[in-house]
Amino acid sequence: MSLTTRTTTAEGTPPAAPAEPAEGVHAPVAAPVASAAPPARRAPSRTARLREAARRPVSLLVTGATKSAAIAALLLLWEAAPRLGLVDRTFLPPFSEVAVAWWALAADGQLADNTYASLVRSFSGFGLALAVAVPLGLLIGWYRPVADLLNPLLEVFRNTAALALLPVFVLLLGIGETSKISIVVYACAWPILLNTISAVRHVDPTLLKLARSMDLSAPRLFQKVILPSAVPMIFTGIRLAGAVSILVLVAAEMIGAKAGLGYLINASQYNFAIPQMYAGIITISAIGVTVNQLLVALERRLSSWRVSAGD
Repeated sequence: MSLTTRTTTAEGTPPAAPAEPAEGVHAPVAAPVASAAPPARRAPSRTARLREAARRPVSLLVTGATKSAAIAALLLLWEAAPRLGLVDRTFLPPFSEVAVAWWALAADGQLADNTYASLVRSFSGFGLALAVAVPLGLLIGWYRPVADLLNPLLEVFRNTAALALLPVFVLLLGIGETSKISIVVYACAWPILLNTISAVRHVDPTLLKLARSMDLSAPRLFQKVILPSAVPMIFTGIRLAGAVSILVLVAAEMIGAKAGLGYLINASQYNFAIPQMYAGIITISAIGVTVNQLLVALERRLSSWRVSAGD
C-alpha cells in the first residue's frame, strides 16, 4: 500500500495540504504592534507657509476691527450727538473739538507735565503698596495666629473707603506730595492684600501634601508650590490696584495740587474750558488701559508654566 493510501482519512479523502504561495508572492508576516512606528508628520510646504503668512495680517486686522468696533461707535455717537442737538454742545462738545484741545495741550507741554506728575505719584504709591501688601498677605494667609491677630483690624479698615479718609490724610500730612502718595498706598493696598490672602488659603491641598511628603523646607515650599499657585489671584488684585491708583490720585489732586491730571481737570472745569477737561479725562482712561495691558502681559509671562502644562 502506498503512502497516499495510508494517509487517507476515514471518509476516504486525503487531508488538505497547506496552500503554497504563488510564485513571486510572499506570505504576509504579522509584525508586532509595538514595533509599528507612527507616521512621520509632513512639513508644511512652502505654498502653505506663504498662505499662512498672507492670512495672518488679514486675521490681525479683523481681530483689531472687532475689538475696536464698540469704541469707534462710541466716538461716532459722541461726535454726532452734539452736532445734531441731542445734547448741549456747551457741556459735551464734539469729539473732534476735544481732540483738537488734546493736541493743543500736548503741543504746549501742559499735558506732558501734568501726566508726569500724576504718574510719579501713582507709581510711587502703587509700588509701596505692592511692597507692603504682598508679603503681609502671604504672612496672614499662611500663618493662622497672625491672621487671628490682624483680622479684626483688617475688617475695620477694609470697609472704609479711601476717599472718605482723604480729608484725614490732608489734615495729618498736609496738602503736599506725602498725603497724595499715602492715600494711593492706602487705596491700592487692600485689593492686593485681600487677593493675596485668598490666594494662599486656596492653594490645592494635594500639592501641599505632596510637597510636605518630599520634606521641602518652608522657603522651598513657598517658592515651588505656594507662589506659583497664588500668582494668578495675586495679579488680579494687582490689576485692580493699578486702576485704583489712577482713580484715587485724580480725586486727591483736586485738593491743593498744582500739577497733575486731576489738577488739569479741576482747573479746566473752573475756567469753563470744557474741551480741555474732557482731554484730561481721555488721557486718564488711556493711561488706565495701558497699565492694565502691561500688567496682563506681565501676568502671562510669570504664569507661562500653566499654559505649557495645559498643552
